[in-house]
Amino acid sequence: MYLALALWRGLGLEDLCNQMLPAGQERISWAKMAAVLVAARFCEPSSELHIAEDWYRRTALCDLLQLADEEVNKDRLYRSLDHLLVHKAALEAHLAKRCGELFAIENEVLLYDVTSTYFEGQAEANPQAQRGYSRDHRPDCKQVCIALVVTFDGFPLGYEVFAGNTHDSRTLQTIVATMEARHGVVGRVWVADRGMASAENLAWLQQSGRRYIIGAPKSELKKFSSELARPDGWRTVQEGVEVKLTSYPETGETAILCRSEDRRSKEHAMHDKFSGRIQAALDRLASRIARAKKQLDPAKLNRQIGRILQRNQRAAARFAITLEPDGCPAGLRVVVAYNASFDDWATLSEGAYLLRSNISDWSDWELWKAYIQLTQAEAAFRIQKDQLNVRPIWHQRQDRVQAHILVCFLAFVLWKSLEMWQQRAGLGNSPRTILEELARIQSHDVVLPTATHGQVRLRCVTQPDAAQAALLDRLGIVLPKRMRIAEPNLLALPISA
Repeated sequence: MYLALALWRGLGLEDLCNQMLPAGQERISWAKMAAVLVAARFCEPSSELHIAEDWYRRTALCDLLQLADEEVNKDRLYRSLDHLLVHKAALEAHLAKRCGELFAIENEVLLYDVTSTYFEGQAEANPQAQRGYSRDHRPDCKQVCIALVVTFDGFPLGYEVFAGNTHDSRTLQTIVATMEARHGVVGRVWVADRGMASAENLAWLQQSGRRYIIGAPKSELKKFSSELARPDGWRTVQEGVEVKLTSYPETGETAILCRSEDRRSKEHAMHDKFSGRIQAALDRLASRIARAKKQLDPAKLNRQIGRILQRNQRAAARFAITLEPDGCPAGLRVVVAYNASFDDWATLSEGAYLLRSNISDWSDWELWKAYIQLTQAEAAFRIQKDQLNVRPIWHQRQDRVQAHILVCFLAFVLWKSLEMWQQRAGLGNSPRTILEELARIQSHDVVLPTATHGQVRLRCVTQPDAAQAALLDRLGIVLPKRMRIAEPNLLALPISA
């Protein structure tokens, strides 16, 4: 908790929330409740109900924030979500500026990707809750899509929420316009995956003079088959990765041909696996036809062959399957031919992928490296889903869903700040390890009887062990020895944490 609040305050979020959420007639400030929500999501992700009924009372936040256990209830937490959501744009703008100051983060190259997160329940009060392509493999649930923008170093810059049935390509123009309005236009380079590479988006980016690097669909590789086959012009940009620059003849864009040995091995193994499945299924079908005692319906057999190919689409084009008349009781037999052109193209294209860009003054390595950094956006989604539990969403109202995602975004900013902090301190890049180690440092009450004032209760912090002390020293954190107890009816030394 102490580390979470140190990050919250170090990023200037406490001061900002105090400014944006000024004290009114409420007894508890909304700024404190916002700190509770984000600290809970950062340290032990759970629902607002769990925070109120169980989690909060087990933490030191009551002393660190001077906020008693009974003051934190589910209704107050829900209302604080509503108050926080209004200031989403201001929070994003502040964090971009503050993190740039703390970590010298540059936001000229922006990485953009889309994911989805699903609902428990029907979410009938939320028009954005729709069924669509689920990255969580939950097509049975409604979902929303989250479009996230991160910097070249993977620091989150902003996000937007779209309806769950929105195609990736339909989000790009909204995100670009929103981020540029918030952070400026000059010098921006947009990096996105092939899901964004619609003709409409590319034309819009070109016409508006924006610079971009976007993955191209695999099918476009065939336009450059001759360049793929030619051995000259390739340059190694990383062990096992080669790149060649050429151009799109119709638009003049730079085409970046890339091929990876690891990716080649993976795709070759996948082709072999699916080919083996098709062959085994066809052998079983042929055996069943041979054992048949009566005439079989060729339409039904063709549907079965179609299902076999559909389940193994990656290698389906390798097979040409026909049913031919035969003198056996079934009246026909399966004839399988192999498409040599499929194998030729597979040999040439396995491990290869294509990027397109309108940047002409970057080297092949710079273009490739910028695109590969999209893994930072993918890592951000993994952290939010696996570590911060952005999924599933239990809220049913649209505004509460938006607020839940905002809290997850703010917790991820804390997470990424801790990661960059520990990297610079030479402590690796696993915030969860740091949190688990520091979670073992607890506070205890020391009760001292006195002759004149009854009992004096002191809340003391346990002494860190050698490993914890070294960790705190590397991070530059000084723990308090005592904390002021939040309960007003207890006598305690007024020493603040």
